Amino acid sequence: MPKKSYTFVITGGGIGGVMAALALAKNGHRVHLLEQASEFKEIGAGIQLGPNAFHLFDLLDLTKQITALSAFPDDLIVMDSLSGEKIKDIPAATLIRNRFGYPYGLIHRADLHSVLLDACRGLPQISMHSGTKMTEFEDLGDRVVAHTESGERYTGDALIGADGLWSSVRAKIVDDGKPRISGHIAYRAVLPAEEVPAANRHNAMTLWAGPKNHLVHYPLRGGKLFNLVAVFHSNRYEEGWDSYGDTEELTLRFQGVVPEVKQMLDKIESWRMWVLCDREPIKEWTKGRVTLLGDAAHPMLQYLAQGACMAMEDAVCLARKVESSDDIATALTAYQDTRYLRTARAQLTARLYGNVYHAMGATRDLRNDYLRSRTAEQFCEGNAWLYDPAEFKQSLG
Repeated sequence: MPKKSYTFVITGGGIGGVMAALALAKNGHRVHLLEQASEFKEIGAGIQLGPNAFHLFDLLDLTKQITALSAFPDDLIVMDSLSGEKIKDIPAATLIRNRFGYPYGLIHRADLHSVLLDACRGLPQISMHSGTKMTEFEDLGDRVVAHTESGERYTGDALIGADGLWSSVRAKIVDDGKPRISGHIAYRAVLPAEEVPAANRHNAMTLWAGPKNHLVHYPLRGGKLFNLVAVFHSNRYEEGWDSYGDTEELTLRFQGVVPEVKQMLDKIESWRMWVLCDREPIKEWTKGRVTLLGDAAHPMLQYLAQGACMAMEDAVCLARKVESSDDIATALTAYQDTRYLRTARAQLTARLYGNVYHAMGATRDLRNDYLRSRTAEQFCEGNAWLYDPAEFKQSLG
């Protein structure tokens, strides 16, 4: 049991918010989890889980459930979409697991979310409220009160804004305006494995790097499905994460790619589209008894495949700081101070990777030469800051 039992109000029932509720409740704290949608669910398809994520699952006794729903690629492969050349092949099933002690996994967002939700439902300390939109909050010094659209009030010792890229909590405590539009558009879809062309139907996370575009595909749900994400540069902009994609624009942006890429794109009749945005890294995202978590604190482009992982790391760190402090405001500040350098590095690295994936001309040739010159072992060491528990444990508190 904790030194003192607190009540937390968490706004946002996505992966980060649910993970925070779980981590706090497992330590004996009470949580009001508020989700504005009519039900708790995740929008999207596949996500990648680095070894750092599986370290967290071990800490919260979730590994068995997550493993049962994940796919584990034999390799991480980078291809050149203009030449069809394989630039780099990392043996994920052996090298990554052996080096970092945990696997590299692939999972459907809804599956990961459902595991976390089921764990939350098993804890009486957590009350879950869907269809509940927070409209404002008050930090009264000794408590925080969240007001909802329907007139309800939820009172807690602290408020955690896990409400995503367009966080209303961030707008109040950071006030840095709208997210930064990257100029990159992502189209996503899932495809039954039997419909995937044989040339691409293998147990790997494959990235086809092209000029101002790339395609990623990998298996989900034990290989029954394949996740496809096509990204390209565009001036088009729509708020939100679930708009329909224009197949004509997709075809235009992927002109000149090899047949293996075109065949994958042609298989999809209906795409969902979202505009890739992030924000500049910040050092402070806590004010009094209010703090941010996940995309609300440090939204990042998807090129590092760490958005959900960083949110889950936040949740574990926050729970630990609460346990090690006698004062809730001190705990929230300590959580922020512990996390901001690692999350800022992830944000900036994700931007860099986007430039690498979409390189053109001489920059493309330089990229290919550099990746060819690196061994798989060197790749692992270059990612030790991200994946090795010995490197990142301090950032978990």
